[in-house]
Amino acid sequence: MRDDTDMDRREAVRAVLGLGALPLVGACAQTARPALTPRPALTARQRAGQRVIFSYPGLTVPPALLRQISAGQAAGVIFFGENVAGDAQLAAVIRELRQAQRDSPVSSPLLLMTDQEGGLVRRLPGAPAESEKQVGAAADPVAAARSAGTGAGRNLAGLGMNVNLAPVLDVYGAPGDFTDQYQRSYSDNAATVAACGKAFIAAQQRAGVAATAKHFPGLGQAAAAQNTDLGPVTLDVPSAALRARDEAPYRAAIAAGVKLVMASWAIYPALDAKRPAGLSPAVIKGELRGRLGYRGVTITDAIEAGALASFGGYGQRAVLAAGAGMDLLLCSARDPSQGQSVVTALAGALGGRKLDAASFDAAVDRVTALRDGLR
Repeated sequence: MRDDTDMDRREAVRAVLGLGALPLVGACAQTARPALTPRPALTARQRAGQRVIFSYPGLTVPPALLRQISAGQAAGVIFFGENVAGDAQLAAVIRELRQAQRDSPVSSPLLLMTDQEGGLVRRLPGAPAESEKQVGAAADPVAAARSAGTGAGRNLAGLGMNVNLAPVLDVYGAPGDFTDQYQRSYSDNAATVAACGKAFIAAQQRAGVAATAKHFPGLGQAAAAQNTDLGPVTLDVPSAALRARDEAPYRAAIAAGVKLVMASWAIYPALDAKRPAGLSPAVIKGELRGRLGYRGVTITDAIEAGALASFGGYGQRAVLAAGAGMDLLLCSARDPSQGQSVVTALAGALGGRKLDAASFDAAVDRVTALRDGLR
C-alpha cells in the first residue's frame, strides 16, 4: 500500500532537485532507449574515472570528491547510512553532487547508488521494510517481491538516487549460513529466488531505478563464517551444481533486463581455481558474458574486501578486475583518496597498454549508456 505522507515528501525532494515527478508505476518497462551520447575526447584519467564509484565519510561531501567529479573523473557515488541524516540534508548533498557533474566535461548523469535490499540491509529509512527471506516466505512471494521492488524504486528515485545494489540472488544452502543469517536470500529453492528476483528487478526498474543482481555466480553455499569482506573464501561447488542452482536466478534476471550485475569475491575452483570471481576472465567474460549472454554493466563488490588481500593494493586489484571484464570498480572505504588511487592505476594501465584500449572504451560505453538512460 502506498504511504502518501512518505511519497509526498519524496515528491517534494525531487522538486527541490529539479527532477520532475516520480515515474509512474506500471508504465511500460521497455521505454525507448536514448541514443548513446558520443564520447567526448577525454584524457586517460577521465576515461578511467568513468569506471569508478566513489564513497566518502560523514554527512558532508569532501571538496576533493567534488573536484574529482567536476574534473570528469568519477562515474558515481555510493551512499551509506553514515551519509544520511534526513531528506533535506540528502537533497542538499545530491544537489551539490549534480552541480559538480554539470560543471564537468562529461554530460552523463552520475550514478547515485546505495544498498536498499530490505530488512537488515537498508541505508535509507522506508521501503522495502521486509527482508528477502520474509518476502520469499510470503503467501505470494512474487507479489511480495514486486511490491518490495516498487517500494525500493520509488524510495530511492524520490531522493534523487538512480541505482540500487539489489536484489541479492544468492540461493542459501542451509539455515543460518552466511546469506541466511542476515535474511538476505529469498529461499533455498533456486526457482523461488529466480521468480522473486525477476519480479523485484522489473518493478524497481519501472520505478526509474536500475537494479543490481548480486553476487555472481552466487554466495549461497558460503558457511556462516565465510565472509569475503573479511578474508578469502573458496566455494568448492561442482560446475554442474553451480550452473543449475546458483546461476539460475541470473538467467531470470538477465531475461528481466537487469541493468547491473555484481560479481562475488569468492573463488570457485570449478570455474577458476586461482582468482576470485570478480578478478577472473573465466567467470566474467566466459561464464557471465559468454555462457549466459549478459550485455549490461558489471560492477565489483567492495574493492577493499579482505578476500583480495593477496592481490596487491587497491590500484592493482582494480586493474585485475578491469582486465577480467568488470566495468565499474566500487571504492566503498568512505575515503575519496581510495577512488583517486584506482583512477590513477587504471589510467596508468591504459597508457602502459596493460589494459586493452578497445575493451576499456567498450566498458566506458556500457557505463555511459546506463547513465544516459537514468536521471
